[in-house]
Amino acid sequence: MVSSDMDKQPDAVSSVMKVFGILQALGEEREHGITELSQRVMMSKSTVYRFLQTMKSLGYVAQEGDSDKYTLTLKLFELGAKALENVDLIRSADIQMRELSRHTKETIHLGALEEDSIVYIHKVDSLYNLRMYSRIGRRNPLYSTAIGKVLLAWRDRAEVEEILSEVTFKRSTSRTVGSAEELIAQLDRVRAQGYGEDNEEQEEGLRCIAVPVFDRFGVVVAGMSISFPTIRFDVGQKQNYVAMLHKAAGKLSAQMGYRDYPF
Repeated sequence: MVSSDMDKQPDAVSSVMKVFGILQALGEEREHGITELSQRVMMSKSTVYRFLQTMKSLGYVAQEGDSDKYTLTLKLFELGAKALENVDLIRSADIQMRELSRHTKETIHLGALEEDSIVYIHKVDSLYNLRMYSRIGRRNPLYSTAIGKVLLAWRDRAEVEEILSEVTFKRSTSRTVGSAEELIAQLDRVRAQGYGEDNEEQEEGLRCIAVPVFDRFGVVVAGMSISFPTIRFDVGQKQNYVAMLHKAAGKLSAQMGYRDYPF
């Protein structure tokens, strides 16, 4: 039973507790009607109904035909599986990223797609005093980051257009891509050359090179990058960085079950 003490909590906390109380009850038995569910979680039927309708609209709960029976969908399972996948990805990536850091002494990032942005899910800091400052969990735009470009370049054009339709393009520097059309025009080149670049597009004085990481289905699930100040950029070193990134990302992709890394 869910304690009636939740009614004494602040509204936001109480609502969260009620949602999870309903989810837990639905998880313990395959289906529930509103009357039975309201008794089980100790809430009024109107409150249970209101929460169920919201959860249904978000895809976490389904209604059995025309009946008043409700069941959980697989969306929670999908969320859990995604979290576990990221844990495995990060654990495997850490070894490769530290090896890259040892050779380059630069900041190494691992980023994943989250709605219309990238999120840094792992990093190894530069060994230099002058370095890129970032944090795990930070979000950055897709259009102005090397990782963002590789996350998009291997996706179907229709999917890319749908993702970018929700994006507001804001210029961080004079080099920042200003529109979806301009970005999409770059993606074929990114895919052909096997890497994406941020040439002072997100931040003045900072460059970044990124390559894709594939899962066992050949889907790009992350981008791995090297970031460095422009004052340490050496044109002759660029292809060496790309080769090191491809080697590391190829090993990581193989650990994720994809053994046909294309570069």
